[in-house]
Amino acid sequence: MSAREERQVASDAGLSKQRVVVEAVRLADREGVAGLSMRRLAGELDAGAMTLYRYVASKDELLDAMVDLMFEEIELPPEETDWQSAMRQRAISTRQVLARHPWAIGLLESRTSPGPANLRHHEAVTACLRRAGFSVVMATHANWLLDSYVYGFALQEAGLPFDTAAEFADMGEDVYLPQLPPAEFPYLNESAAALVAAGYDPAEEFTFGLDLILAALEPLRVSG
Repeated sequence: MSAREERQVASDAGLSKQRVVVEAVRLADREGVAGLSMRRLAGELDAGAMTLYRYVASKDELLDAMVDLMFEEIELPPEETDWQSAMRQRAISTRQVLARHPWAIGLLESRTSPGPANLRHHEAVTACLRRAGFSVVMATHANWLLDSYVYGFALQEAGLPFDTAAEFADMGEDVYLPQLPPAEFPYLNESAAALVAAGYDPAEEFTFGLDLILAALEPLRVSG
């Protein structure tokens, strides 16, 4: 065996499916899922490309495992509290995970071979809603509504040109307001100026909308 082959064997010996999946997530975090390939991943792991197929048979299997890892990061709705608090906590946790891994926004519900963490998560959410008194159909409605809101908000948030309230204020003063002459855009100018002055934080919109949805669902949990 050549020296190069010996180095490759030594490198491959440290591999495991968990390490492969974790490195794939790191790569997707940096470059997006479009930049993920088995060859690219093998380079990050300093391993032979064909070696990876010992741990994941295909890119689809790799994506399934990556999505399952995302579901492991999301907090399950706790059983020891009321359904609204439990679903609120789960929604906030989901948003936090998607903020860390924006590539996953379009993938969490797309897999046809869900892993164990994925199934545990959906079982826990359904159980929370059913124990609260929602019928099977109404629990399904509630789950779709909440996920659509969380994923949609995460998608919109990922595309914003600012990350903090301070950055929003700076952009409001330096970028937005100059584009909104009061004579032409009186209401937009008024809103932008008032929000900047008030120290408005767009991140607070998430819990505002979430609480409205949870309140609207409450009357339906025993009448559905």
